[in-house]
Amino acid sequence: MSLINVNNLTFRYDGSYENIFENTSFQIDTDWKLGFIGRNGRGKTTFLNLLLGKYEFKGSISSSVEFEYFPYEIKDETKNTIDIFYEICVGRDDWEFIREISLMDVKEDVLYRPFYTLSNGEKTKVLLAALFLISNSFLLIDEPTNHLDESARLVIQEYLSKKNGFILVSHDRNLLDNCVDHILSINKINIEIQKGNFSSWFENKTRQDKFEINENIKLKKEISKLSESAKRSSLWSDKAEKGKYNSVNSGSKVDRGYVGHKAAKVMKRSKNIEVRKEKAIAQKSKLLHNIEEYSSLSLSPIVLKKDRIANVKNLSLFYDDKKICEDINFEIKNGDRIALCGKNGSGKSSVLKLFYGENISYTGEFYISQNLKFSYIPQNTEFLYGTLSEFARSNEIDESLFKTILRKLDFSREQFDKNIEDFSDGQKKKVFIAKSLCEKANLYIWDEPLNFIDIFSRIQVENVILEYKPTLVFVEHDISFREKIATKIINL
Repeated sequence: MSLINVNNLTFRYDGSYENIFENTSFQIDTDWKLGFIGRNGRGKTTFLNLLLGKYEFKGSISSSVEFEYFPYEIKDETKNTIDIFYEICVGRDDWEFIREISLMDVKEDVLYRPFYTLSNGEKTKVLLAALFLISNSFLLIDEPTNHLDESARLVIQEYLSKKNGFILVSHDRNLLDNCVDHILSINKINIEIQKGNFSSWFENKTRQDKFEINENIKLKKEISKLSESAKRSSLWSDKAEKGKYNSVNSGSKVDRGYVGHKAAKVMKRSKNIEVRKEKAIAQKSKLLHNIEEYSSLSLSPIVLKKDRIANVKNLSLFYDDKKICEDINFEIKNGDRIALCGKNGSGKSSVLKLFYGENISYTGEFYISQNLKFSYIPQNTEFLYGTLSEFARSNEIDESLFKTILRKLDFSREQFDKNIEDFSDGQKKKVFIAKSLCEKANLYIWDEPLNFIDIFSRIQVENVILEYKPTLVFVEHDISFREKIATKIINL
């Protein structure tokens, strides 16, 4: 067993006025399996880069192990996979690599194929297997399951559950529940480590948030009550102190000693009340700093007069005369939330594009109501550029509403001044989510909307769908999200 020690870590990017980390200290056991969570833009990838020594910082990070980062950068993908393995795992034998990839349900023949010919799932599995074979290494695994289908995710989940010595950045709640034993969370004002999986962490987080909210309400009332009491006592004391110098009171002389003693006693009581009030204010000031807000989002679905929106029967799709899927049958009615499932390459995105109106070759029956209003979230965000204002204008959406939604999805106001191409992957995806929530539509078509999106924002999106019940057809590999949202599941 060895430790990774982080002491008084302070870091901010050049040109920025805000620290991402400030005097942060904690300790990690290198045998732990840590799930790393936090809102988009909080600094998860930045922290991994600090461990890798990519930036200068204040404080110290010490460790007796080397850090390896996933996804590993492959400079020449034309090389055979076995040659890339030799480059990564110097001194390791073929049989060790074959053993590892077999645990990932990857066939041995991928070793003798150029790396670029592997699917995304195969690449992920091969690189994870290679990195775990590096001696004396602690893996920094950054969102390995994005774009991977459910079966590939389950294989990786099973593989990681049998390993240790890694930090896993992921927003997949099912994955985090099944392959980590500690949660490392970046909160609003600190980083904390807690033993357990995501569900146990989230339960504790929810309980703590509720306690702080209730405690804040209680202290607020107490402070108000004490303020009024201190004010009354102070006024009485002042009045009594002034009154003791009156020569006559109802025909009798004032007992100045008694009145003075009484006034002093009341003043002392007033000061004690002030001390209690200051203590309550100090307690209150420590609350609510790490509360993650689930601001309510809204949606404006348009219900079609006809109940049936679309219908496909014996549908087969083709790219360049190559059949990519066949014998698809389902219909979409008002209020349906249909999840398309299947392995990568099974045609899910192509079906969505067909509904959205792209020119895709098909056979079979395809019916869709005329004059439908669509709202589409594409899988790819790489083509985004320019400012948020320009994006809103080009997509003919209300800029004020658009930015309000982004604020609710944890965008800072500083983010509004940046170009979209400089956003994180999660923030880019939120741009499309916010756009879709601005649009009035009969049919919402979402292609992997949650890739890179933080857990708290996923919950917000779940809540708005369940509240407004739009007609939705979507592809999403987040099992937790799909189980809560889908009214129908179509397997391709």
